[in-house]
Amino acid sequence: MKAVYFEEFGVLPVLREVPEPLLSAAGVIVRVEATGLCRSDWHGWLGHDADIALPHVPGHELVGVIDAVGPLVRRFRIGQRVTVPFVCACGECPECDAGNGQVCRNQTQPGFTHWGSYAERVALHNADVNLIAIPDALDAGAAALLGCRFATSYRGLVHQAGLQAGETLVVVGCGGVGLSAVMIGQALGAIVIAVDINSDALGAASRVGAAYVVNSAGLPNDEVVARIRALVSGGADVSLEALGRENTVAIGIRSLATRGRHVQIGLLADDPRLPLGTVIARELTVLGSHGMPARDYPALLELVLNGRLRPGDLINRRISLAEAPEALAAMSSPGAPAGVTLIEVASPI
Repeated sequence: MKAVYFEEFGVLPVLREVPEPLLSAAGVIVRVEATGLCRSDWHGWLGHDADIALPHVPGHELVGVIDAVGPLVRRFRIGQRVTVPFVCACGECPECDAGNGQVCRNQTQPGFTHWGSYAERVALHNADVNLIAIPDALDAGAAALLGCRFATSYRGLVHQAGLQAGETLVVVGCGGVGLSAVMIGQALGAIVIAVDINSDALGAASRVGAAYVVNSAGLPNDEVVARIRALVSGGADVSLEALGRENTVAIGIRSLATRGRHVQIGLLADDPRLPLGTVIARELTVLGSHGMPARDYPALLELVLNGRLRPGDLINRRISLAEAPEALAAMSSPGAPAGVTLIEVASPI
């Protein structure tokens, strides 16, 4: 099969023939229809993830059709269209028993712990625990994006922060994850303030539901926080950081009202210094969000199917598998266009 493949971190991947993925007894092989180009894949390609062993095929945010089923799989069949959380749970550890498969101690992640979805086919493990059936009529882009950025943002805002209609949400960083958070916040009835240094990203945020935008380019943190707090008396109820920078984490936390909740999604290369004095004085809550277990997908999928949430609106570019290596490498350059790039691998049957 063809796949995007690299043998050294940071060296441009190539599209080449590679061995077929191996079917596990409780797993499936999925013929990939589409997969998202995600910054997490870029981090992995640069060697920032200890789970990756070389040589490697990236990709973790996907939709496709089941090509083969292991003998222990009971809930799914060949020909079924599915997506999967980027964290695949084992279904047997204490975390899974408690319903927290997104932090499973035995987790697998396509594109990280094993070869991923920048390929014609991908192996997915513990299928009965992890797969989510997808209607044939749902756009491939909308379906693929549910596996990572939308699920992570949804769980962070709904299950972690408990965002309510009428509350104010600050989203710091308007890449794919941040824009998904803006869309989800708006769909839930929150008043959304989007913060970024890129005017195109802020324009996209406005189009998908931000009530206010703050361009932080060239501004000191104090000024950015002051502009946010001027938009909402006393500060925001919830903040979400989707970039992964020490200064932007601080902006999110400092923009909160007393007893506010901060959700951290952006990955950081090093542990940041946090404004813990503010956290203590205002009794703030700082929460992480790391994906979402398959059992919690129905409510998110319902928002998509009833039209309140439109993930496909974030897709501004659709490319082929052959174009993926250059697109992945281009994420190292500043000024990337706002929105999401979708890699189209195969047409649905």
